[in-house]
Amino acid sequence: MNNRNDHQTAPRRGFLKSLVLTSAAIFGASAITAVPAQAATTWKVQSVWDAGTVGYTLFEDWCNGMEEKTGGELKFKCFPAKSVAADNNALFDAVRNGVLQGMNPFTLYWSGKIPASVFLSSYPAGPDQPHQWDTMFYSMGMLDKTREIYRKLGLFYVGPIQHDANIIHSKKPVDSLDDLKGMKIRLPGGMVAEVFQQFGVSTVSLPGSDIFPALEKGTIDAADYVGPAVNYELGFAQVTDNILFGPPGVMSIYQPVDLMDLTVNLRAWEKLSPKVQQIVEDEVRNYSQRHYLTIQKRNIEAMEKFKASGSHVSRLSQEDLERFRRAAIPVWYKWANKDEDARAIFDMQLKYMMNDTVGYITPDDIKGME
Repeated sequence: MNNRNDHQTAPRRGFLKSLVLTSAAIFGASAITAVPAQAATTWKVQSVWDAGTVGYTLFEDWCNGMEEKTGGELKFKCFPAKSVAADNNALFDAVRNGVLQGMNPFTLYWSGKIPASVFLSSYPAGPDQPHQWDTMFYSMGMLDKTREIYRKLGLFYVGPIQHDANIIHSKKPVDSLDDLKGMKIRLPGGMVAEVFQQFGVSTVSLPGSDIFPALEKGTIDAADYVGPAVNYELGFAQVTDNILFGPPGVMSIYQPVDLMDLTVNLRAWEKLSPKVQQIVEDEVRNYSQRHYLTIQKRNIEAMEKFKASGSHVSRLSQEDLERFRRAAIPVWYKWANKDEDARAIFDMQLKYMMNDTVGYITPDDIKGME
């Protein structure tokens, strides 16, 4: 009897044990599925592009794809110019303080706060081809040095974003540097203004929104702004008849590669997983190419429209470019010597420009400069 009962009890205990384990597995699975998926981290990112421009439309489309590309871990909520931070200084501070987690500015905007930034986008008669800038950033250590500089301010420089050249629209023809003498031109301040002033130009600093009315009223003779695509959208063909380019292959001798970037709050960046950080870095490089190529296509279309409206295109000569570079070199050194970070970035670029693969600068060009 006892043996039979023990024999019958064993299967019953095994069955009950299996039932308990199965129930636990089912309950565990239910508990796992019942836990809601972790919400994406949302970053507020403001651009300096106005809503409705080709620049902002491209940026908005890119931002809207970030959540999918990061597998739902990071979401970008983008804003056009002045929508959260009212001006450039406020934008810089908003990202440092975490009011915004990121910004998409023209890098040159921070020359007053980060002197090295004048060498993180093109400058008068410096490197004038987009691939040269990508080479310096991604192959010659300039990206690492830039990140080191930005970290001191609680920021993380993710990467450069290729945009376009800046060109000049004028009311009268300009066929050489000598024709600029006596003209009143809206130009960026700092290094660009200092070089133009050596050719007898009276320089004026105006925000982009004030350029059209100033040209229309005749309070300025000419204005620099970005490239043909955006400038046509802003109506420059209605108030000027002339466009000034550099020599063939160089749209601009003073700001030929006007870089933007994505810069983010350092604390926010460090909270991301290494995987998501790498995705964001890769996406900035992808977006840089897409943004640049789209703008170049629009430029070609815009130039046809400018010509149809009666605009005349002038080009400075190679000799003009060389004259402009000779005038610019002392100004380069002046800005490079503002602090050790600016000098470190400039020294990288000078070495590159003096390399025979580029050949913009010779030892004679910088003789006596320190």
